[in-house]
Amino acid sequence: MDGKPADLRVIRTQRAIRSALIALIEEKGFEAMSVKDITERANINRGTFYSHYEDKYDLMEKCQQHLIEEMEIKIIRNIPQLIEGMKHIQDFAVPVPLFEFLHDNKSLMKALLGPKGDAGFQVKMKEFLSKALFERNQDVLFGAGDSLVPPQYLSAYIASAHIGVIQQWLNGDTGEPPEEIARIISTMTIKGPFFAAGLTGGKPEKPPY
Repeated sequence: MDGKPADLRVIRTQRAIRSALIALIEEKGFEAMSVKDITERANINRGTFYSHYEDKYDLMEKCQQHLIEEMEIKIIRNIPQLIEGMKHIQDFAVPVPLFEFLHDNKSLMKALLGPKGDAGFQVKMKEFLSKALFERNQDVLFGAGDSLVPPQYLSAYIASAHIGVIQQWLNGDTGEPPEEIARIISTMTIKGPFFAAGLTGGKPEKPPY
């Protein structure tokens, strides 16, 4: 019984620190903020902060690591089964749960991928998406041997495109639900950007609403 209140306090403290981190990134940028800024915004003392993190860089690293581990556990491990169940490559769609996760963590993802966040996180996300969505599934996606370009370049290209769409979605505040963003990026990935723009091969499909 004694452990449960302590656990709840830890959770509340870490949430307060994360909320402070997000707000301060938006306001002044990660590099300009200090531990003092974080503790004042989170309404905690410096000792409490240092009981959880070594410094602001450790805080940033652990936030990023936690996000990527959650994506690995909740989403990416199920992708091979999804791909293996495809009848045709045209059936492939970016998993909606990926965008649901990004939407649920929108504030932190927006801060980290934004211009005042950590440029290194964008590189981590690109590498993660490339490995998770494509490199781990090369036997399924490229097994036929008909690829016109080396797989590593194709996966890097698609992962970079995903990051660009994710950034636009998070920063645009246009309100598309995760399902619509998954449809949009799947259309561009499978059909190509010129087809999605209606310039070749007819007009792209539109959602029934």
